[in-house]
Amino acid sequence: MDQLPFTDDTVIFGLLCLCLGFVFYTSSIASGFWSKFYTVVPTVLMCYLLPAILASVGIVDESSSQTYFVASRYLLPAALILMTLSIDLKAIMNLGSKALIMFLTGTAGIIIGGPIAILIVSIFSPETVGGNGFDAVWRGLATIAGSWIGGGANQAAMLEVFQYNQENYGGMVLIDIVVANLWMAIILLGVGKTKQIDRWLKADTSSIEELKQKVSAHTEKIARVTSLKDFIMMLFYAFTGVGVAHLLGFHFADFLQNNFEVVRNPQKILSSLGSDFLWMVVFATAIGIGLSFTKAKNYEGAGASKIGGMFIYILVATIGMKMDLGKVLDNPGLIAIGLIWITIHAGLLILVAKLIKAPFFFLAVGSQANVGGAASAPVVAAEFHPSLTSVGILLAVFGYVVGTAGAYLCALLMEVASNV
Repeated sequence: MDQLPFTDDTVIFGLLCLCLGFVFYTSSIASGFWSKFYTVVPTVLMCYLLPAILASVGIVDESSSQTYFVASRYLLPAALILMTLSIDLKAIMNLGSKALIMFLTGTAGIIIGGPIAILIVSIFSPETVGGNGFDAVWRGLATIAGSWIGGGANQAAMLEVFQYNQENYGGMVLIDIVVANLWMAIILLGVGKTKQIDRWLKADTSSIEELKQKVSAHTEKIARVTSLKDFIMMLFYAFTGVGVAHLLGFHFADFLQNNFEVVRNPQKILSSLGSDFLWMVVFATAIGIGLSFTKAKNYEGAGASKIGGMFIYILVATIGMKMDLGKVLDNPGLIAIGLIWITIHAGLLILVAKLIKAPFFFLAVGSQANVGGAASAPVVAAEFHPSLTSVGILLAVFGYVVGTAGAYLCALLMEVASNV
């Protein structure tokens, strides 16, 4: 019998699944204590916190555990494939230029907001944005950039690529969750005043009605009862793709290291391009996009993105287990960076929406497709109309596509800003 702390990965994985099951079961209760609790505490935060508590109080010892390795190397790329194979690039274009402009504006706000926030905070508190080596704050903030452009998958990719000290990672998760959910709450408050906001923006909302009809028709067309064959085929697409992504990622990273000094030298700013993990994520995303041009995209109707989401939450739990809750509030000044960062994102969105007269729907969903990803963009879209839920998913999936590149660029700019 394994003694405390548990070190057997079979037991540890069982405890992580227990945490996830508890969170999702209690969050589904529609009334009483748990209903009120989850209006205050986000589900995803609990999926981080419960495993973190297990590790912090000594119930599990993750130091020799392979659960994070398996989740990040196998389940993460599988999730990326399953969550991007349904992307319809033509449908995104059909949303109209304003939808894409608002989405990309949100992305740009995150990319430039991070380094600007670092520069501002460094004036008043340079130690807040300091750190050396793998403790450098910009490396941790890179994980927030990944989360706020793509989502959990891209966040994990940035954590792995930039190798931020995971003992300090809890502070970054805190900023991510608190600031992102504060902004989401503001957006949801705005949904109740959509007509007034649209009048102030002088927006033409006729395209929204067309969207409702198109999305409803598409959703009805692909939805079906999932069969065993469907599950096997999704397994085939996901993990054959994972194998190909690993193979290509390893050889491409090796090629770059062997042929380019700026990649081979760890002191150079582009040295992280030599990470085989980074290219594995890129190739997995590319495989998913490639599959979206085939009949494989119809597996979204069988629940492909839901399975991908399940893999992401397993990854979230394994990351949570590596957090030291005692260090979460070691650097409270980081909250200031997060608030300035999201303010720049929001301000840029409002400015562009006013200039191009975009409906508030595009502003809200475009923002959440970045900051909230697949977890909250559909929720916000559904607040406008249930038939628009998949529009949120569509833009959020697009966020997964651009998330790695956008977060990587943001991280490089934050590194520069930290050294000014």
